[in-house]
Parts: sequence; structure tokens; C-alpha cells
Amino acid sequence: MTVEQEVPAGQRGTTRIADRVVAKLATQAAREALRAGRADPPAPRGRHGGPHATAVVRRPPGADGTGGLASVRVSVELGYPSDIGAQCGSVRHHVTRRVGELAGMELQEVAVAVERLHSSELDGAASGKLL
Repeated sequence: MTVEQEVPAGQRGTTRIADRVVAKLATQAAREALRAGRADPPAPRGRHGGPHATAVVRRPPGADGTGGLASVRVSVELGYPSDIGAQCGSVRHHVTRRVGELAGMELQEVAVAVERLHSSELDGAASGKLL
């Protein structure tokens, strides 16, 4: 009969979180932030179909699941006219919070790039109306 001993957190191994995992978490968080900001978000367009992110993990989380450090770049498509700065700030804040919660990482930098603006007035003009 063997007795298993619980290993203290400080003596356990570390978890490696890949850049692409952090990028996926950031993409999902950006999508959540954009949905929360609009009652009726525009349908994703373009070749990417919505927000997308890249990430660089600078330091993986420690054995206790905290202390990780990463940088993220999130690209979004926004409706226009709107408060672009407020939307970008909301995305930045939500991505920072969610990646911290889910991956135990502090984001050193969250760059939000507006890849495209959509206007319902101009989108209708593209279907045959000339301005």
C-alpha cells in the first residue's frame, strides 16, 4: 500500500502557456467586449470575420498560477459613427481582465488596432445607391 503525498504549490512544476493560447483568449475577450458595448453588433466582415489577436508570452505563470507576463495586439472592426476611443478602451480593459483571470497573466501591453469601420449608411450605398 502506497501513500500519496500532496506536493506544495511552490514545489510543483510550471505550466507553459503558448502564445497562440493567450491570443485565442484575447480574441474571445475582445469579442465579448464588443458584444457588451452594442445591443445589435454588426455582422463580422472581412477576411478575418471579427476580432483577432497576436500575443507574445514574456514570462509564463509560476507554479501557483500567477506571475505570468505577456503582450497582446488585438485587431477589431467597429461600427461608425461611434465613440471609437471608448470602444477601444473597453476592449483593452476587458482583454486585460479576462486574460488575467483565465491564464494568470498580467498584460504588459494591450494594443488595439481598428482594422475597419462599418457604417450602416454607407453599407446600404454599396448595394446600388450612389452618393
